[in-house]
Amino acid sequence: MNLTYAVVGTGGIGGYYGGCLAKAGHPVHFLLHSDYEYVLQNGLKIDSVRGDFHLKTVSAYKDSHDMPKCDVVLVCMKTTNNAMLKDILPPILHENSVVVLVQNGLNIEYELSQALPDTTIAGATAFICTTKVGPGHIHHAEYGALTIAPYCGDSGKVLKQVAEDFISAGVSVTYADDLNSVRWKKLVWNIPYNGLTVVLNAATNELTFNPSTRKLVIDIMNEVVTAGRVCGASISDTFVDKMIAMTEKMTPYSPSMKLDYDARRPMEIRTMYSNPIQVARAAGFEMKKTEVIEQQLLFLAEHKV
Repeated sequence: MNLTYAVVGTGGIGGYYGGCLAKAGHPVHFLLHSDYEYVLQNGLKIDSVRGDFHLKTVSAYKDSHDMPKCDVVLVCMKTTNNAMLKDILPPILHENSVVVLVQNGLNIEYELSQALPDTTIAGATAFICTTKVGPGHIHHAEYGALTIAPYCGDSGKVLKQVAEDFISAGVSVTYADDLNSVRWKKLVWNIPYNGLTVVLNAATNELTFNPSTRKLVIDIMNEVVTAGRVCGASISDTFVDKMIAMTEKMTPYSPSMKLDYDARRPMEIRTMYSNPIQVARAAGFEMKKTEVIEQQLLFLAEHKV
């Protein structure tokens, strides 16, 4: 099965993963905004720990109405822009297309299914340190594994082919059946590190190796694990230790929320904090430490301190 791909949001995530697929010879069509003219003329440059490469010719578009219909649409933009998807996606979907939300947060697939009820939807999480450092220029520092899982519609066969395509492109991919567990596992890292890097103006290494913040990070991680389990997620007893160990080995890093805050862009507070808090509350568990971070982030977002 030869799949055609669309990438919606060609930033650090979309530029890297879409770039890897294109480099491996898979047909990939990129939707861009501010970088459109630059990428059309200069291509897409990836500086990667796994080897730099430059796609000199890129199938680039500024409007989804100009794009061909694709088998798989990788949505890699921030969830703060997800309200736009109901208008962006239909022109590039055929009746068997699969939309894969390669994004952070919880309940994002549900929200898209309400906006586009006849669409086959899947979710994916990326454990990766990657950043857009300039127009059409992506820096990939570490890691890079993807986990993909179905949400609604008959997407299993296509997603397994997507996994094979990524593996052929040098990207480690795991196919999972339980998207709920996949989402909550990613939140175990995202909730403490994204929020605390903003609130405390600190990098991941500072939070991890300072005794006080290390304890806080671990406490929040354990709270997220408990919330996830209450909400039906399967998370092992050793998962928090694994996340801390991986972060200890990580190059000092500013996660996406910290980069957004520093650049005065909207932060993904609703999908990464408010949604999990509300879902856990509905299941009978209060995420008290997570709610404190949410409240601080909402203050900072409003006052732009």
